[in-house]
Amino acid sequence: MSALSKIVKHKESRQLKKYYQMIDKINKREEIYARLTDEQLKMKTDQFKEMLENGQSIFDIAVDAFATVREVSKRVLGLRHYDVQLLGGLVLLEGKVAEMATGEGKTLVASLPSYLIALEGKGVHIITVNDYLAKRDKEMIGQIHEFLGLKVGLNVPGISNEEKQQAYNCDITYGVGTEFGFDYLRDNMVRSKDQKVQRPYHYAIVDEIDSVLIDEAKTPLIIASKDRPSARLYNVCAKLVKALREDEHYVVDRELKTANFTDEGLDKCEKVFGVKNLFELEHSSLFHALIQALRAKVLFEKDVDYIVEDNEIKLVDMNTGRIMEGRTLSDGLHQAIEAKEGVKNTEENKTQASITVQNYYRMYPKLAGMTGTAKTEETEFNTVYNMDVVQIPTNKPKIRKDLPDMVFWTKEQKYKQLVKEVKMRHASGQPILIGTTSILQSENVAEYLEKEGLKFQLLNAKSVQQEANLIALAGQKNQITIATNMAGRGTDIMLGEGVEELGGLHVIGTERNESRRIDDQLIGRSGRQGDPGSSQFIISLEDELFIRYAPDELERYKPKLKANKDGLITSPNVYKLVETAQKISEGVHSQFREYNLKLEDVINEQRDVMYTLRDKVLDAENPLTFFVTQFEDLYDELIEEFCHEDLLPEEWKLDELQKHLNNLLLPELSFEGQDFETVEEVKAFVHNIVEQHRNLLMEYEDNEEYQQTLKMTGLYIMDTLWQKHLEKMMLLKEGSGIRSYQQEDPIRLFKTEGLTIFEAMYNDLKYEIAIRMKRLVEQMEEKKNKPEN
Repeated sequence: MSALSKIVKHKESRQLKKYYQMIDKINKREEIYARLTDEQLKMKTDQFKEMLENGQSIFDIAVDAFATVREVSKRVLGLRHYDVQLLGGLVLLEGKVAEMATGEGKTLVASLPSYLIALEGKGVHIITVNDYLAKRDKEMIGQIHEFLGLKVGLNVPGISNEEKQQAYNCDITYGVGTEFGFDYLRDNMVRSKDQKVQRPYHYAIVDEIDSVLIDEAKTPLIIASKDRPSARLYNVCAKLVKALREDEHYVVDRELKTANFTDEGLDKCEKVFGVKNLFELEHSSLFHALIQALRAKVLFEKDVDYIVEDNEIKLVDMNTGRIMEGRTLSDGLHQAIEAKEGVKNTEENKTQASITVQNYYRMYPKLAGMTGTAKTEETEFNTVYNMDVVQIPTNKPKIRKDLPDMVFWTKEQKYKQLVKEVKMRHASGQPILIGTTSILQSENVAEYLEKEGLKFQLLNAKSVQQEANLIALAGQKNQITIATNMAGRGTDIMLGEGVEELGGLHVIGTERNESRRIDDQLIGRSGRQGDPGSSQFIISLEDELFIRYAPDELERYKPKLKANKDGLITSPNVYKLVETAQKISEGVHSQFREYNLKLEDVINEQRDVMYTLRDKVLDAENPLTFFVTQFEDLYDELIEEFCHEDLLPEEWKLDELQKHLNNLLLPELSFEGQDFETVEEVKAFVHNIVEQHRNLLMEYEDNEEYQQTLKMTGLYIMDTLWQKHLEKMMLLKEGSGIRSYQQEDPIRLFKTEGLTIFEAMYNDLKYEIAIRMKRLVEQMEEKKNKPEN
């Protein structure tokens, strides 16, 4: 405990003290557990389950469960959990974020709480950022759990429904976060209960939690159907926006990555297409195509956001620098980029179901996670997910040297210094890892090194196949590796022979990222487990961070800054500028996520209503009775719509009411000869016919064919109307963005107008299902009365 007792003096020692007391108890049991036979260890699982059934909590048995897992890990994998790994496991057990440096063995940490919580029999999901890590971790850590008698499953894209059901029914399920989310959406599109794959959520551990819950939270999970777009429309829109000028025809908010037309721009578009008002409902598809063409032009950059390969647009994951195979942008944005690049238009994705990352993960009653970098986002973890961040000390003291930034006036000066630095360190054989923020930048750096005759390995979205191999080699002598964002790579850089004496791995950052976390992920590749190493950022004031996020601050600082003959800024206040630009960027992204989440929360409430109703229909043994009782207020709502209380009886639209009611009712209804003075009298008259209608419907209560057809029809109507509703909400969101420029509160508008749209959709739903209930009876009566040949 001597190493740990030193750490206890750490400023967070009060928070960590209770954990250390538990670690002390686990360590004291180590010898006892080491003496147990394999069979005795295996029996522990049943003993723990029995203790839980008898009223003990997971915290009551945590010490013994952790001691068991540690002992099994030693025997099965030859890996003994360090004390700091036990500490990480205890933090995860409480549903918190464990911030652990790169190379501290987070994969092994997850084995502890996942075993303990799996004993409750409700399932544990361990979520990784890619398939490779999910398979690797399942195969490795899964051995511990399987030794102890637990079932371990793997959930990855492309497996069958039955395989998914088996994976989810395991005690512990490894998989990729997006796939868990897509399964949730797919489960809410099934036609029968037995097609569902998931069971109720219980506990999830998210690896690289900041990457998954913060960085990926900008993009919702979407399941889409294919629709053949009008290629001509997208091509015309692409040509039109190409001719538009910034500030005159459109405005761009580069911080928030949004673009909208000005009044002059709207006028020009209306003239070209010969329409009076693009905001009218009949022109919503045209307006949407124009907005997407504008976004494609100004917000999406080739070799940064996407690449063109084999005459196809392939998206790049900005968080990991990887190609997102098979993923396309939805609602016409992908087609707009295709039109911009002059490649063939593919089928358009029409949103059928969607959920934000935040709302998906908030469905877990207990959520925990691990990452090397979370403290900077602690506020967001707390407010959005109700999670605290606990910093875990490193197993061995960190001896990496993090050198101060070198800041130059221009990119050209920056790259010259980069080459100089690489040549100098490479001459001694020291391995170098150069981190870049995009494919474009990684290729720029490669060109500079090529000119100097330096050999290197380039790791970006275009060379992802060799990824694990290239990273594994990055710590060898004489190695130069250029890589895009290093989040969630999942492979440690091990130092080669003789590299320690050369100073370990040297990391060079060529731009400060939009978030300090991403910089820290890059730096953290060096100096793992007490290895020597060093890091330095060589940047310029022409970098994206300053141009996009801090142009005003840049202008204010420039006169105060002094530089040497090579363009290296020597004024110490330049560091303040770098810090300010990064804080502005982080604030902008945080606000953007918060704003989007508020909009998405509106849709989330509506989704809950629809999915709950859908589940009730799926579960209904008697769909007919369910629909009759669920929608019994439909007739009164129709009466109130056409016989408004503010109107005189002679102003009521009884003809229209009669027409609508006869669409729904089996007995013929006629208001001819009726003289109503109050709305209540109309209701009393109609209720009488409705009662007859119900009696006729209920004659089909025992008809299996009718009930099954009604259930399928009801689900089809719900899914179709929900899909159309999501489209309307997406168009409303676009409109809200434009109106925010007109000083209106977009969130308030979205809430009120979104509710109106949802209520209208729900009324349509009731009406459509009521019509089908009637028509189904008529069709079956026709079939019954048809004379047999």
